[in-house]
Amino acid sequence: MTGSDADKPVTVARLRRMKEAGERIAALTAYDASFCALLEEGGVEVILVGDSLGMVVQGHDTTVPVTVEQMVYHTACVARARRRALLVADLPFLSYTTPEQALASSARLMQEGGAQMVKLEGGATQLATVEALAARGVPVCAHLGLQPQSVHKLGGFRVQGRDAEAARRMLADARALEAAGADLLILECVPRALAADIAAALAIPVIGIGAGPRCDGQILVSYDMLGIYRGRRPRFSRNFAEGSADLLAAVRAYVAAVKDGSFPGPEHGFD
Repeated sequence: MTGSDADKPVTVARLRRMKEAGERIAALTAYDASFCALLEEGGVEVILVGDSLGMVVQGHDTTVPVTVEQMVYHTACVARARRRALLVADLPFLSYTTPEQALASSARLMQEGGAQMVKLEGGATQLATVEALAARGVPVCAHLGLQPQSVHKLGGFRVQGRDAEAARRMLADARALEAAGADLLILECVPRALAADIAAALAIPVIGIGAGPRCDGQILVSYDMLGIYRGRRPRFSRNFAEGSADLLAAVRAYVAAVKDGSFPGPEHGFD
């Protein structure tokens, strides 16, 4: 980001310009005002109020129990501290089964929660919903690859798109979501070569998590980035608190590593 842009609010148009210029986008999750302020001071361009809060805040094993009411509450907490970063909020499980329900859920996240964009999981089945949201001025972040809301259907937290047919389908879904009006795409736990192909094929920015270094940006759950996790460290994450003087230094180290391409490394991705 240029010096003249550093203090201006991040918009969808600016993220597109960053992709066109080859400047990587740094994103992290936040669930409250204090974390939002920390991430903004650290230079993050996109803040996601993720339904991952169900696991890292509420203690559930999956994101499935999270409700719209809870997402509105946490999004509003973050929005009160947001000054610059683009604020994205997850549409939680079964809150967007039809375009009409998605519109109602998005209205709550944006009007009551202060979100500037909503995120939903799914490919071809979500095209009508993405079209309906985009047509009514709702910015949309799509999500392909490992979809945590579908973890029971997928049989666990597994890498997606490893065989040729699954890879072909994911690339087709990504193109279709862009054509339907999606403004961003998150790829989670996708082989690095496939993620690179998808990022190159789309005009919209592609943000990776466990999807290799050739996406247009990276996102992590902030707790993982700070080494706060139950049990084993996720393979695609790195503890930036190690060797950092404080939490702000850790956030700045993450942003710098995303920008210079040193994160993610080969050990953080999948073949």
